[in-house]
Amino acid sequence: MPTYESLLYINAEWCSAADRGTKDVVNPATEEVVGSVAQATGEDIQRAIQAAKIGFDHWRKVSPQARKTILKKIAALITERRESLALMMTLEQGKPLEEARLEIDRTVDVFEWCAEEASRTYGRLLPQRKPGSREMIIREPIGPVAGFSPWNFPAAMTARKIAAALGAGCSMIIKPSEEAPAICVGLVQACHDAGVPPGVLNLLFGPSNEISTALIESPVIKKISLTGSVPVGRKLSSLAGQHLKPVTMELGGHAPVIIFDDADIEKAAAMTAAFKFRNAGQVCLGVSRIFVQKKIYSQFLACFLGHVSRLTVGNGLEPDVTMGPMVNQRRVDAMNDIVADAQARGANIRYGGKRWGDKGYFWQPTVITDITDDALLMTDEPFGPVVPVVCFDDFDEVIERANQLPLGLAGYAFTRSLARATATEDGLDVGWIGINNFSPALAEAPFGGMKDSGIGYEGGPEGFAAYTQIKFISQDSL
Repeated sequence: MPTYESLLYINAEWCSAADRGTKDVVNPATEEVVGSVAQATGEDIQRAIQAAKIGFDHWRKVSPQARKTILKKIAALITERRESLALMMTLEQGKPLEEARLEIDRTVDVFEWCAEEASRTYGRLLPQRKPGSREMIIREPIGPVAGFSPWNFPAAMTARKIAAALGAGCSMIIKPSEEAPAICVGLVQACHDAGVPPGVLNLLFGPSNEISTALIESPVIKKISLTGSVPVGRKLSSLAGQHLKPVTMELGGHAPVIIFDDADIEKAAAMTAAFKFRNAGQVCLGVSRIFVQKKIYSQFLACFLGHVSRLTVGNGLEPDVTMGPMVNQRRVDAMNDIVADAQARGANIRYGGKRWGDKGYFWQPTVITDITDDALLMTDEPFGPVVPVVCFDDFDEVIERANQLPLGLAGYAFTRSLARATATEDGLDVGWIGINNFSPALAEAPFGGMKDSGIGYEGGPEGFAAYTQIKFISQDSL
């Protein structure tokens, strides 16, 4: 299979990191090496920082309308390259090709919305307190930004950071995951081809700890944005706090879905099965705990298992595959630990429970019942295709159990009752709620969690505003 090298992008130039070499990129479905990714040195990091400084000095003066035009062109170029970008995502990350195409569509939507939002960065004029005076509030770009994006949605999550930062007038150094680098290279190439000036966008790969420490400690960098795990979020937030730098942290989740006894059982089972096993369960918003009211528990479980049994596991490039591999061997090992812990506590494996095949990082879609709330699967985000289905009696009980973890990213419920839906929306301590659906990640909607699931928001006006700072101006005539 032909291989490629994902290069660094610094000051509008693609460059390798000869002093440190490269790291292999592996197709998780075949375990074959499909490419390599450059590993930045300390010198590369400092060059990127200086480029971002110079790029910001220029970009901040570019009008919002001109920035809008460039972001629109980026969206158009990504649309033209949709098929090649989706193919690269599947090769590197494993998700079925159709899921990859849909992620590219979301990426386009993000750039288009942020292009429009660039021209809506409004301030406000305060009422006069005396004749001849003006008191006003204006928003300005916050400065060069360091962004860290994940492997599970390598296009959409990277785009959320780049599009908002550039739309607001900031420069950015983006550091994506080495698990899926080429799709990020493709996005940066689209930015380059659309006319993003030198230094405004820079791309680094390499040792995460070294890069994050250097960027956060640099006085040039004014804001940090991370999509990642809770432990990494704690570490970077602490480091940023030492330098009084604002952060946006979209961290882990352990989303409950509550199936009340008045729900449409078939619809709830079908939608939950499809959403749970999307991207092999490697979705921070994904279903992690299914609570079903006792009256309909057996009926829902049978229906849910039926839908799970019809999933087709395999290489995401093959037609009709609905679930691909996990991203690496570490995720396979984690699933093995989760299932072993559940069995040791007396839980029942109702479907799956083992590695799938003898090549690639596949795990069977797995459904577990009769599990206690203190089991690993119920307390730690599984981030894989393993899900518990548990029973509950009444509303107060299930809300308490749903909220008992320190995580609060997303939650879902199925019910025909408006009163129950409203009470669930009020009761769940999460930042993202879907009632009778699994709320889509809209470019215009803020995305963020409560408790340990994050700080701040990405997406929507709230996420865009995070890349700006406020000035209050009081002006008198002489």
